[in-house]
Amino acid sequence: MDIPRIFTITESAHRIHNPYTAGKLAMLGAALRLNAQNRILDLGSGSGELLCTWARDYGITGIGVDMSRLFSEQAKQRAAELGVADRVAFIHDDAAGYIADVKVDVAACIGATWIGGGLDGTIELLEKSLCAGGIILVGEPYWLQVPSSEETARGCLASSIADFRTLPELVAHFQDLNYDVVEMVLADQEGWDRYEAAKWLTMRRWLDANPDDDLAKEIRDELTAEPLRYVTYSREYLGWGVFALMAR
Repeated sequence: MDIPRIFTITESAHRIHNPYTAGKLAMLGAALRLNAQNRILDLGSGSGELLCTWARDYGITGIGVDMSRLFSEQAKQRAAELGVADRVAFIHDDAAGYIADVKVDVAACIGATWIGGGLDGTIELLEKSLCAGGIILVGEPYWLQVPSSEETARGCLASSIADFRTLPELVAHFQDLNYDVVEMVLADQEGWDRYEAAKWLTMRRWLDANPDDDLAKEIRDELTAEPLRYVTYSREYLGWGVFALMAR
C-alpha cells in the first residue's frame, strides 16, 4: 500500500506537502490556542510536520495516518529529531475511513479531502473522531479568480471549473453544512512558490541520479512542463487555506 511513486519522488524533500510555510503552520497552531491537554488526529499526515511541531511548540499529543510509506517514515524521523516521539505516533495506513479509538479535540485533514470522497464526506469522517465541542480542520483549494475557460481550470490541475469554489462560496458551504467557521489561515504566494518550486530542484537532482529509471521520462516531462504551467495558471488562479470548523 502506497501513494503513486511520482509523488514520493517530487515531494521527497518537502516537510509540508501543501502550499504552507513553516510560519503559516505555526500561525495556525497559535490561532487554535492549542495546549498540552489537546489530542489531535491528522488524516493524510504526510511527513508529520503539523503534529511534530505542534507537539514541540504547544505540547499536544496526536496520531497521524498516511498511505505513503516514505512520508510515514520521515514523520517518525522528524518526531525523533524534535524530541516528541513520546507525544505523537504515525501509522502507515489508508486514512480513508479511519476513526480514532479515543475521541480527539482536533480532527484534521489538511489538503487530502479525497480520503472521504470529497470535502463533505471528509468532514463527516472527521466528525466521527471528534469529541463534543472539538474542532475540525480542513485544507482546501479555492478560486482566487474564476477561470474564464475550462482549459484554464485544467491548467490549474482541476478537471473542471466546478471542482473548486470561490472563497466566499467555500465559507458559505461550510455554513450550509451547519458548521461555524471559527478560524482560517490562508496560504500566500510565498507558500505556493515553496510548495511548487521546491519540486523542480528535487526532480532535477533525481533525474541526474536516476537517468535509466522507468519513471525518468515522466519526471523529465513533468520538470519541463511544470514551471511554466504553474506561473501561467495555478499561481494566478488558485488559492488554498485551512479552515477551522465547529458544529453548531
